[in-house]
Amino acid sequence: MNHQWNVTRYDHSVGVMLLIRKLGGSLEEQIAGLLHDVSHTAFSHVVDFVFENQAEDYHENIYLAVVEDSEIPAILAKYGYRYEGILLDDSQWTLLEQPAPELCADRVDYTLRDMHRYGQLTLAEASCFLQEIIVIEGKMYLQSIESAEFMVETYYKDVIDFFMNPLNIYGNDRLANLLKLALDSNVISMDDFLGKDDELIGKIKASNKEELLNLLKGINPNVQVTEDREQYDIYRKNKLRLLDPSILHNGTLIPASEVSDKVKRMGKEAYEKAVRGMHVRIL
Repeated sequence: MNHQWNVTRYDHSVGVMLLIRKLGGSLEEQIAGLLHDVSHTAFSHVVDFVFENQAEDYHENIYLAVVEDSEIPAILAKYGYRYEGILLDDSQWTLLEQPAPELCADRVDYTLRDMHRYGQLTLAEASCFLQEIIVIEGKMYLQSIESAEFMVETYYKDVIDFFMNPLNIYGNDRLANLLKLALDSNVISMDDFLGKDDELIGKIKASNKEELLNLLKGINPNVQVTEDREQYDIYRKNKLRLLDPSILHNGTLIPASEVSDKVKRMGKEAYEKAVRGMHVRIL
């Protein structure tokens, strides 16, 4: 819908790997970071809407199958690594992944990368924030209240203001409807989701099915939409994503919300909006 919002999984995956390296993570954890998103399908989380998967974890459910059906095991084995020991248990990689509301390399990279791409964050601001990260027992924490407030505000701009932007909601909804109909019509198959975005759309276009082509035409950047809880055409709730990173305060690690009213307020507002969902009216 908006080319300025396009961030590739490749860029993100390399970024996660490099962030883990910057923070002193092992080579094995860097490999896990580089490959953590290899099972994402065409159009990423849109596939979760196609299959009505509210947990938005379809890519995680197929991760093992995708890895084992790829060249990854052989490539790792060539350099003396077993994929089973690196890729099948991310709980051992505490820089790469942490349960919300804590920070981790995955969460930090996509937040900073997205917001820079959207023009909301400079490289200097991102770099300054990264200097505030400390590692204690293999996990990421922050050194100041100010850095926590900055990160939480930036994170919610991404997962609330942009992920739940009416135009994003419209595009994801219409694309999910298109892909579901194409799948039901046998124009595309499950295997096609493991290909590229443009290949999938190419098959739909080549079908010359009028209903599919009409739906495809409706997905364009000229659509005008707005949030309207009273008169709406689309209602959607995204996965609940909250952030409350721990900070080192007076020698003790505590959630930022315990010492920052701003973090507490932002968390409450984000929770309420996420639980309420988005009501989108097409103008």
